[in-house]
Amino acid sequence: MTSLTRSVTAAAAIMALAAPALAQEVNIYSSRHYDSDDVLFDTFTDETGISVNRIEADADEIIARLEAEGDNSPADIFLAVDVGRMERAEEAGVLAPFSSDVIEERIPEHFQHPDNLWFGVSQRARIIFYAKDRVENPPVTYEALAEPEWKGKICIRSSSNVYNQSLLASIIEVHGEEGARDWAAGIVENMARAPQGGDTDQLRGLISGECDVAVANHYYFLRGFGGDVSGLSEEIDSIGWVWPNQDDRGAHVNLATASMTAAAPHPENAVKFLEFLTSDFAQTHFASQNNEYPAVESAPGVEATDRLGDFKADDTTPTAAFSRNAKAAQTIFNEVGWD
Repeated sequence: MTSLTRSVTAAAAIMALAAPALAQEVNIYSSRHYDSDDVLFDTFTDETGISVNRIEADADEIIARLEAEGDNSPADIFLAVDVGRMERAEEAGVLAPFSSDVIEERIPEHFQHPDNLWFGVSQRARIIFYAKDRVENPPVTYEALAEPEWKGKICIRSSSNVYNQSLLASIIEVHGEEGARDWAAGIVENMARAPQGGDTDQLRGLISGECDVAVANHYYFLRGFGGDVSGLSEEIDSIGWVWPNQDDRGAHVNLATASMTAAAPHPENAVKFLEFLTSDFAQTHFASQNNEYPAVESAPGVEATDRLGDFKADDTTPTAAFSRNAKAAQTIFNEVGWD
């Protein structure tokens, strides 16, 4: 899609959201930035006759916009790429509870907000990667990453990254603030370089030799097998992976999430869209197009995610802890000097 087409499309979406409400439409504010999701929205329209109007922005910008618009907001749906941002939306009072037997049946209970304010539509695991030619015995737990043997060998993103914020929040839940502070200090001590770039850049650091171990979300690695990720695809086979903590709580998993907004002008259509996200088509779409794991346990698997094999996910640490411990996590990041 050209930049001009994107501009025209964005302008059309803004005009649609500002127009008087129509019976057969649903308005979505999304912090998911994937062109492949166009297929998802088009299929929903084909199946229901409900047109989709979408605006994309950073999650915090969307929350601020929903607050500013108040009862006059045209948005029906808020889509976010993590639990933490959805919890912030809850705190801001911009979400509304919804009722759906379909969602209750399809989505595991631990992926649902207790008051039905949001639910997880796909899973994103944060796991350990390593350079095969330099590491024979990689760390097999998050805790092991802080051990002295990995001093100067780890690539990991900035503390401003929500994926790391949620990971540390989960560690606070498991080990308490003191234990989490010790862990974070150990990670800082073991960094091969100052945090820089996104998850793909941490994997590139393994290939360039800047680090021996990296932490990233699983799907950034899987994208490398598509052959078009510069600095990664060419040497993707040199990288190994570890599903952390398989002998205890399991791998840390965050969720892409969906919710209905407090001022939704089309609540019935909003619920229909939310239910559509739990369909086999939508769940397989998340896996095949963005290498995410389905939230629906019975959804068909796809070759891309099957590449990493089976794993045990942490389903004992409540996702609500990611937000509940967010402030403590940020304090710890600041105290230990994790930029």
